[in-house]
Amino acid sequence: MLAAQFMALLDVFIVNVAAPTIGTDLRASGADLQLVIAGYAVTYSVLLITGARLGDRLGHGRVHLGGLALFTAASLACGLAQGATELIVFRLVQGAGSALMIPQVLSLIQRTFTGEARARALGAYSAVLAVGAAAGQVVGGILVSADLFGTGWRPVFLVNVPVGLVLLAVGRRVLPRGAGAERARGLDLPGLLLLGAAVSLFTVPLVLGQEEDWPLWSWLSLAASAVLFAAFCHYESRLARRGGAPLIAPRVLRHPGMSLAAFRVFAVMAVNGGFLFALTLHVQGGLGHSALRSGLTFAPTAVVFGLVGLTWRSWPASWQRLLIPAGFVVTALSVAGVGLLFEGGDQGGAAVYVASAGVGAGLALGFSPTLTRALATVRQEDAADASGLLATVTQLGQLTGVAAFGTLFLNRLESLGAFTAYTSAEALLACMFALAGTAAAGAVSGLVLRRR
Repeated sequence: MLAAQFMALLDVFIVNVAAPTIGTDLRASGADLQLVIAGYAVTYSVLLITGARLGDRLGHGRVHLGGLALFTAASLACGLAQGATELIVFRLVQGAGSALMIPQVLSLIQRTFTGEARARALGAYSAVLAVGAAAGQVVGGILVSADLFGTGWRPVFLVNVPVGLVLLAVGRRVLPRGAGAERARGLDLPGLLLLGAAVSLFTVPLVLGQEEDWPLWSWLSLAASAVLFAAFCHYESRLARRGGAPLIAPRVLRHPGMSLAAFRVFAVMAVNGGFLFALTLHVQGGLGHSALRSGLTFAPTAVVFGLVGLTWRSWPASWQRLLIPAGFVVTALSVAGVGLLFEGGDQGGAAVYVASAGVGAGLALGFSPTLTRALATVRQEDAADASGLLATVTQLGQLTGVAAFGTLFLNRLESLGAFTAYTSAEALLACMFALAGTAAAGAVSGLVLRRR
C-alpha cells in the first residue's frame, strides 16, 4: 500500500519538474501547465472521500487494486499524449485512479493500528510522503535531462507503467479483498456533484483568468463556486440530521481540533504547491537551468521534510506544544529567504539549498504533528471520514497553491514584460512573500480557532 502511495507521489513531483519541458514540447501555455499539474488534484480531491467510502463498502484491497489499474492505464495514456488538451484529460483520469487507491492506505492504518502503533504507522506514512517528494524531484530531473531515446518528458509518466504492473501482481496476492464493515453506507452522490462543481468553478478561473485578462465569466464562476460551497455545507448538515451518510460528516468536523487541523494542513499544502510550481518555472525558465538541477534544488526540502517527520515525536516534551507554530514561522522565513536569494536574477548560491532545507523542516513541523494528532484521537467509526477529510484538504491545498500562487507568479511576470532572469526573479519574490504571509497565517491560526 505504501509502495502505491510512493508511486502516486513520485508522479506528482516528477511532473512538477518536467512542466517547463512539457510546455516547450507541446507548445503549452502557462495556464495549460497549471492544469496539467492542478487537474490531477481536482479529480483526486473531489473523489477522495468517495474512494474511501467505496473501500468501506467493497473492501479496501479490492478498491485499491481497481484504482491502481486505472492509474497505471492513465499513466500510459499521459506518456503517449500528443497535445496539451489530451494530457490534461488523462491527468484528470490519473487523479481519479489515485482517489480510489490512496484513501485505502490511511483507512487501513486507522483500522489496523491503535495507540502508539498507529502513531508509528502514521510516521511511516509521512516518511513515504517525503521520500516520494524527494525522489520525484531528482528522478524527474534525471529522466527529463537524459532525454531517453529522444522521448523528452514522456518517461516521467511511462515509468509508472512497469511499477504499476508489478504492484498489481503483488497486490492481488497479499491485499485483503473482502467487503468492508460498512456496506450500508451511501455514497452521497448529490454531495459529490455539489463539491465537484464548486471545486471546478473555483479552479478554472484561477488558472485561466490571468491568461484571458480576467473576463466577467471568471468572476461569475468564482461567485458561483462560493454559492455551491455554501449549498454543499447546507446539504451535508441536513443529510446528517436525517440520519444519512454525508460526504463529510459534521460530527467529524466538530471533533476537537479537527477544524484547526484541516486549516493547517490546507495552509501547508498551499505553500508547498505554490513554492514548487513558481520556483520550478524560475529555475528552468528564468535562469535556464536543466531539469536535473531544478530537481536537486528541491531535494533538500523533501529530504529534511522526511527526517523531521520521522523524528519529531522523540524531541523533548517541552518542545511539543510549540512545534506546529514554530514550523509555520520557519516556513515563512525560509520561503521569503528563497525569494531574496534569487533577487535581481542572482543564482542564489549554496544558501538556496539551506533555505530549501528550511522550507522542508517548517512544512514538516506544520504537517506531520497536525496530521498525527488529529487522526490519533478520532473514533474508530469515524476513521474513514476523518482520513478522507484530511486527505481531501491536502489535495485542495495543493490545488489552490498551484492555481493561486502560480497565477500570481505568471501575472507579475506578464506585467514586467519579457521572460528574463531579472523579471522572473521579481515575479518569484512577489510570490514568495505571498507564500510567507500564508505561512504566517498558519502560525497564528491556533490562537484564533482554538479559542473559538
